[in-house]
Amino acid sequence: MTTRNLEYFFHPQSVAVIGASAKPPSVGALIMKNLLEAPFRGSVIPVNPHHAQIAGIAAVPNVQSLACAPELAIIRTPPATIPTIIAELGTLGTQAAIVITAGLKRVLTAQGKPVIDAVLAAAQPHLLRVIGPNCLGMLVPSSGLNASFAQAQALPGKLAFVSQSGAIATAVLDWGNANGIGFSCFISLGDSADVDLGDLLDYLGRDQRRRTVRRARDAASYYHQMPARTPDRFHRASHGRHQYGA
Repeated sequence: MTTRNLEYFFHPQSVAVIGASAKPPSVGALIMKNLLEAPFRGSVIPVNPHHAQIAGIAAVPNVQSLACAPELAIIRTPPATIPTIIAELGTLGTQAAIVITAGLKRVLTAQGKPVIDAVLAAAQPHLLRVIGPNCLGMLVPSSGLNASFAQAQALPGKLAFVSQSGAIATAVLDWGNANGIGFSCFISLGDSADVDLGDLLDYLGRDQRRRTVRRARDAASYYHQMPARTPDRFHRASHGRHQYGA
């Protein structure tokens, strides 16, 4: 794939939470809590048709009611709703979305195709990049961003961590906090329908603030399924100023 528009995941100026909730301990409520408790300086816009306000912030009922395009969208809504949401975000001008929702490969559209295919088809004309679905989200301490439903914040540091598995990511985050290990970014890829490990290696390898990129071992089998060009990306990155480990 490509590193196009990946910067909006790491340095957004505005974040919309589509499926934000006022009901803890729901995932939508935890995402809002994490965003607001992290030192994120951008704007946070909750999107929910049933609440006028969430966590003290005015909510809008749907994507079409957003006053302007959020640079990053976090989506936690039922699978069947997501293709339309992605299309609406793309029309607004949003270029990055994290899809937390699971089951997009199993749930079918009215045409009998997996919902994830419709999501990618809706995103492509707008060059909107998607992390997920079925992921924990991501944390970028250098940007004060916690766009996840993790139970803890990440300490700041220079280690970039990328994992396919949310469970392993959670365990490593807990270990890092317990041992004073910080991260420049902490990413759960989930099903990797669009943004994949190779894309992130290319992007992170060019960022001088990230001295080391650590790939979770659960990604090893995933790596072998990647396109033939991907090993070259590991080689290029490993011979730069950064170190990559498994």
